[in-house]
Amino acid sequence: MDSLLEDFQQNIIKTILSLKEDLKLIRTGRASPALVEDLLVEAYGGQTKLKLVELATITTDGSTGLLIAPFDPSVISDVEKAILKSSLGLSPNVQGSKIIIKIPPLSQEQREKVIKLIGQKVEDKKNIVRSHRDDIRRKIKLQLEQKSISEDDKFRTEKEVDDIAHENIEELQKIKEAKEKEIMEI
Repeated sequence: MDSLLEDFQQNIIKTILSLKEDLKLIRTGRASPALVEDLLVEAYGGQTKLKLVELATITTDGSTGLLIAPFDPSVISDVEKAILKSSLGLSPNVQGSKIIIKIPPLSQEQREKVIKLIGQKVEDKKNIVRSHRDDIRRKIKLQLEQKSISEDDKFRTEKEVDDIAHENIEELQKIKEAKEKEIMEI
């Protein structure tokens, strides 16, 4: 029984971490290295694909700029191409051996679209948590039918599963509200 609950907890933790990773990639109008660090760059003439964070240091340049300094200056054009090809809509500015990206502020319409996107992502993750909960409840019911647990154990474990699911759905909601607040800041 404990292994079922442990697996359930691990699945939920993975779901929450996945949401946090997804939300890191959503542009807020404020510069954050997380915005570009996972971009795949075809470096060295397309020989290798590496994440930008593996090719360069990425720092903020004020609240609306990013400064990217590749470890190897020969990949600067590859990094620039990767940024231009990305869906982020950013314009890199190459200055010597560095790339500067200015993050334009979001319009009100863009903010509303981003908030809708965040809502969809959070709702998807809530549904995943509910799905995990339902799977565990089916397994608990099966154990009761096989007489490997008592009815009291079934009800106690189901309540524990429901409490864990509810707690984590609330956590997802808090993450959503924090990201929305960040988006709406001007």
